[in-house]
Amino acid sequence: MEPINSKQRAQLRAMANTLEVVLTVGKDGINDNLVQQADDALEARELIKCKVLETSPLSAREACDQLSELTRSEQVQVIGSRFVLYRHSHKLGEKCINLVQPKQKKTAGKKYEKAQ
Repeated sequence: MEPINSKQRAQLRAMANTLEVVLTVGKDGINDNLVQQADDALEARELIKCKVLETSPLSAREACDQLSELTRSEQVQVIGSRFVLYRHSHKLGEKCINLVQPKQKKTAGKKYEKAQ
């Protein structure tokens, strides 16, 4: 999977503003059950918002790092006790999130020489 660029990350952050929290990291931290729930949610939605409770042994940044690695997803943002993850789903078909495509660099062009 190709990493997302800054414009795509900004697009996903904007989309995440209206999302409700679908996953909560509690006092047990990140276990197999939580990873499975996150994996299922990413497959169904592509973009999920998660929250870390005060009783959790992990900070939001630590939980985001671990969960993104275990679910093979991209970290979109971490703010306070919440974080957002993204993973493209091929199963959604036309309902998937269409990310902004990076502009192609112009490689072909005329080269101008300095007038002497």
